[in-house]
Amino acid sequence: MNRFAVGLSWRIATIVILTGAVVALYASQSNKLWLVVALIVTGVLSLNLYQYVTGLNRKLTRFLESVRYSDFTVAFRADNNFGPSFRGLNDQFNEVLDAFRQARAEKEANLHYVNTIVQHVSVGLLTFDASGQVELVNQTALRLLGIYRLRTLTDLNATHPDLAGLLQSATNASAPVAYQTGTDGELSVRCTAVRLRGRLVTVASLQNIRTELQQRELDAWQNLTKVLRHEIMNSITPIVSLAGTMRDIVEMDLVPALGPDASTMAPSFSVAASLTDLRDALTTIEQRGAGVMQFVDAYRHFTTIPQPIFADVPVENLLRNVVQLFQPEVQKNRVTITTTSPNLAIRADTAQIEMVLLNLVKNAVESLEKTASPSIQIEAEADGPYVIIRVSDNGPGIEPEALEQIFIPFYTTKKTGSGIGLSLSRQIMQLHGGQLTAESKPGQGSTFKLVF
Repeated sequence: MNRFAVGLSWRIATIVILTGAVVALYASQSNKLWLVVALIVTGVLSLNLYQYVTGLNRKLTRFLESVRYSDFTVAFRADNNFGPSFRGLNDQFNEVLDAFRQARAEKEANLHYVNTIVQHVSVGLLTFDASGQVELVNQTALRLLGIYRLRTLTDLNATHPDLAGLLQSATNASAPVAYQTGTDGELSVRCTAVRLRGRLVTVASLQNIRTELQQRELDAWQNLTKVLRHEIMNSITPIVSLAGTMRDIVEMDLVPALGPDASTMAPSFSVAASLTDLRDALTTIEQRGAGVMQFVDAYRHFTTIPQPIFADVPVENLLRNVVQLFQPEVQKNRVTITTTSPNLAIRADTAQIEMVLLNLVKNAVESLEKTASPSIQIEAEADGPYVIIRVSDNGPGIEPEALEQIFIPFYTTKKTGSGIGLSLSRQIMQLHGGQLTAESKPGQGSTFKLVF
């Protein structure tokens, strides 16, 4: 007989004996004190028996509460000594709790794994419920939106007043919706509604398509430039070589063979004059061919920009070094530098960014040649997670038609120029993970903005 049965038996037996004693004492009317004591002891044992018998129900209740509230630290082993059946039941309870504990650990590990992936993808992701409460948002989405946290869609009203409504209305849209984030970017917004545990949750993806389009456009121009350079060089190189060879034949073979009397021959048979013309023509072909080769070879740099070597660069020192190279123009055009903080810094390749700024300042100086009171302003400021450098002038500005094309390779509005300066500058900024944009109105000057 196991201990549970023994405990149950002596409790019942004791209660029966005490009940008989109470009846006997009551019937004899002998000593009421012993009657009261017997009644109290009987009540205590009856309560103890009740708790003893209902212990299994309490254990089951505690087990279900542990499952309900995910408290898997509970262990059932206190009544193992009551017998094999109790020990087996406790073992089953503990194994079930261990299984739940392991399942929760795996769930948390998978959730951490998925969250790590979400935080590292290059597409902005966020999820929100029907009330606009944001449940998940990754760093890419925050960076694209220019904010540092997002709890509800109403938090977007300060910086993007139309985006909250767009996200909620785009849930049923079958195609991505474009959203303009100022003058620097354009987002492709795609929303999908899913049911999660009976709740309707919207998953939104954000992607900066302007940067992608610029990169694809740049890649297309680079590929075209490589093809053109290859074909032109393959065609012009033998022409230049043959022209040089023919000119050597004229100089070294034909002219000496005519002798000193060639100049006294009749005009119709003036071979010397023809040779002179031939020599000049060949020299011209050779020189112009070499010039074309140098011109084409100069565009090699458009497709061979090295990867930047990043370092922490103080912005104020960077701007002063650039302006120092334009000392005559500084005195003539009144160049001013403004930074919001002396500690402002960017992560960049100093040489490459100096080249970008030099090109922008040079363009500004050239645009101010006919301006009465020329002025160039170079400003740097921090804007949330970004650092922005602006190069502005009060020149004649750029026509809207030209403004759309100034970053296209080989396009130029100047009489002399290769048309690759701004293209190279934008390519360098893209290698830095930044952007280069332009704003201009005819007669009101131009502003080029570098966003790091």
